[in-house]
Amino acid sequence: MKKILKIQLIKSLIGKKNTHRAIIRGLGLKRINSVRVLNDTSSIRGMINKVSYLVKILS
Repeated sequence: MKKILKIQLIKSLIGKKNTHRAIIRGLGLKRINSVRVLNDTSSIRGMINKVSYLVKILS
């Protein structure tokens, strides 16, 4: 069984760095409170660590 992560965007992207905006887009999040279910891989974990102040891991 693959491990999954449920990620929610909790803060606005207004005024944030362009690289952080690109990471959020890469994770598939579009607007505040949007949720995505992604596989738990090292690359996804790295992306989440970069923008940890913008997202919340639900599971």
